[in-house]
Amino acid sequence: MTYNADHSRTLSRQAMKAELLDAETEQRLARAWRDDRDEAALHRLITAYMRLAISMASKFRRYGAPMNDLIQEAGLGLMKAADKFDPDRGVRFSTYAVWWIKASIQDYVMRNWSMVRTGSTSSQKSLFFNLKRVQARLEREAQSAGLDMDRHQLRQLISTEIGVPLRDVEMMQGRLAGADMSLNAAQSTEEDGREWIDVLEDEAAQAADLFEADHDQAQLREWLMSAMDALSDRERFIVRERKLRETPRTLESLGIELSLSKERVRQLEAAAFAKMRKSLEGQSSEVHLLLA
Repeated sequence: MTYNADHSRTLSRQAMKAELLDAETEQRLARAWRDDRDEAALHRLITAYMRLAISMASKFRRYGAPMNDLIQEAGLGLMKAADKFDPDRGVRFSTYAVWWIKASIQDYVMRNWSMVRTGSTSSQKSLFFNLKRVQARLEREAQSAGLDMDRHQLRQLISTEIGVPLRDVEMMQGRLAGADMSLNAAQSTEEDGREWIDVLEDEAAQAADLFEADHDQAQLREWLMSAMDALSDRERFIVRERKLRETPRTLESLGIELSLSKERVRQLEAAAFAKMRKSLEGQSSEVHLLLA
């Protein structure tokens, strides 16, 4: 922690000593990077505005992220701005870079706020960084006016104030209300207390279910093989090719192989199925579905 704080202060001091660029020099450096990929010009431009990045990073310390990480993200945003900046538009680089720096820091904060993804849309991001401030102001204003608002009314006002859907307000309030909790945390202070992960339902198939399924499949195979024994060789071949292959063959392809018409193959197939259904009368309905 001490190292991080010292390193942050060192970066801040170095940034404060950097040169201040006038508009003409800024434009020249930006063109040199854009047109010639002049890395020296890029380094000079980035160094000059690193103080802006550090200043913006410091405004997000209240979210609990290490200052060094915030500065690093701010620097990445500054580099993105330099790469996308168009000096011919007549806008100062600092004005353009502010958006990229802020976006980079906000993305980092939201990614690291919780193990559960806090949000990714623009409305969710706006809520994450403004919800508590807007809510506190609205509550103060209501109290000063002598108004008594319930939670639903307050959420509607927040939705209107920030310009986001009401459902997003409800969702974000829920996400910001609690902290992450490990599933390996004990449910009680007792020595033999269960962990929270112990109460989660196992979605995998249970041993009894697997045994029952295997038994049913074996019974189905036995019934089918018994029914197919009553067929002629040609009928058995057609049933196997039409129903037991991963990719069933067409009537036409079987007709060519057996030197029969497509219609004759269909008739033989229907006759074979009729024999098998008669043989399987009284058995499981699943077997009959295979012959549909």
